[in-house]
Amino acid sequence: MTKLVLVRHGQSEWNLENRFTGWVDVDLSQRGISEAREAGAALRDQGFRFDITMTSYLKRSIRTLWLILETIDQMYLPVQTDWRLNERHYGKLQGLNKHETVAKHGEAQVLEWRRGFSTRPPALCPDDPDRPLNDPRYRGLDDLPDTESLADTLVRVTHWWEDVLVPLLKQQRRVLVVAHGNSLRAFVKYLEDLSEEEIVHCNIPTGIPLVYDLDAQLRPLGREYLADAEQLSSAITEVQQQSAARPNKTP
Repeated sequence: MTKLVLVRHGQSEWNLENRFTGWVDVDLSQRGISEAREAGAALRDQGFRFDITMTSYLKRSIRTLWLILETIDQMYLPVQTDWRLNERHYGKLQGLNKHETVAKHGEAQVLEWRRGFSTRPPALCPDDPDRPLNDPRYRGLDDLPDTESLADTLVRVTHWWEDVLVPLLKQQRRVLVVAHGNSLRAFVKYLEDLSEEEIVHCNIPTGIPLVYDLDAQLRPLGREYLADAEQLSSAITEVQQQSAARPNKTP
């Protein structure tokens, strides 16, 4: 049996501000830093050891990984960065406040952009300076997106799985992956063979390790979050509320 550990990065500054982030390279909030250290403590307390780690090209994910490795005292481990683990690209929505976007475009449209499996938000314009093609970290890479659906994200994450992760897992390497809400949702859909309807309702909380047990064919035998029931329920509820098109109103 092989174990695979996935962690969504800690809360980012734009998670805190309820803005569409995508490929914009924002950092962790103070709470996100604490969440990353708590994820490391959970792994340390369970005795996890790793051979290799993987993350995206975005600093909120990279910094989360660094803080985890510091906490588990395994900072010597090799780190493989891969753009295919980046968050879903939200196109022209990036940087916009989610509730203000609802007010402008309507709840139904924004829900379709956010949670629809195959719907892409409006793309960045060809002359937009924020296009990935203008970012030096992506120099030499082809077919970079200017917007993505979750289905698009699934394609690139699946290629990463086949090209990079499968060979390592078949060698019984112990792997830690730190990535993003939508790249991990796409991966979970593929790994668990979830339907398009099921993945719409899948919410991955920030900073809580998700551990998979895989069989010899790398099919999931089971999974668990390293958190108590109350903590996990609270974290998932918060993600669900962030996914709602309208803010919760308090009396």
